[in-house]
Amino acid sequence: MLSKAVIKYINSLQVKKYRNQHQAFVVEGAKSVLELLHSDFEVQHLFVTDSFYREHTAILDKGFNYEIVTEQDLIKAGTFATNNAGLAVAGMRQLPKLRLKPTDLTIALDDIRDPGNLGTIIRIADWYGIDTVVCSETCADFYNPKVIAATMGSFTRVKVYYLDLPAWLKEHTNAYAIYGASLDGKNLHAMQLKPEGIIVLGNEANGIRKEVAQQVNQLIKIPAFGKAESLNVATATAIIIDNFMRNS
Repeated sequence: MLSKAVIKYINSLQVKKYRNQHQAFVVEGAKSVLELLHSDFEVQHLFVTDSFYREHTAILDKGFNYEIVTEQDLIKAGTFATNNAGLAVAGMRQLPKLRLKPTDLTIALDDIRDPGNLGTIIRIADWYGIDTVVCSETCADFYNPKVIAATMGSFTRVKVYYLDLPAWLKEHTNAYAIYGASLDGKNLHAMQLKPEGIIVLGNEANGIRKEVAQQVNQLIKIPAFGKAESLNVATATAIIIDNFMRNS
């Protein structure tokens, strides 16, 4: 049974202030916990149910310190309404200096505040083999439990950097193709694209900020065939990336 102190500590990591203070974050659910155990993240605490232990004894007994608890314990400590598998506390990792090549395809996000959208975009990046996502400082926190959950384990493979987006883009305008998603952009289907450059996406309500758009070389759009006003930003990301990857 988890102590009240342990539950309180894990609960505190739902708040960015305390995640930063402890340099730690929470991972929940079978898929995400297993991905964590196979990654280079430091696992600080690991709590699993008996059924999860019996199913994954081989990996758990490879040097991990774990405690077998009840599903109710996991629910009290975490954010999931149900969790019959596991919960871990992991240490934040230090990222290497951000270095890109003009031949890389990179996703840049401007003011994406919804954790579910950010997590899904990270998962999409992983699906297409993109290992770097750049975020404006106003985007949702990478270590938010909802972001981690939405990545479905892809948080272990995709590096996410937070920076002054307009200034960073300005440094790359001469050497890189920088595309910005906009309703005023050029039809993607009419373009000859290759998987290189930086693709900038803004939030659904406001799009890309003016100071970000000023650094973009080419505005692009997904053509609409129906009457929907807009697309969810994660959905739009997947469609745009797929268009860039078709000739790879």
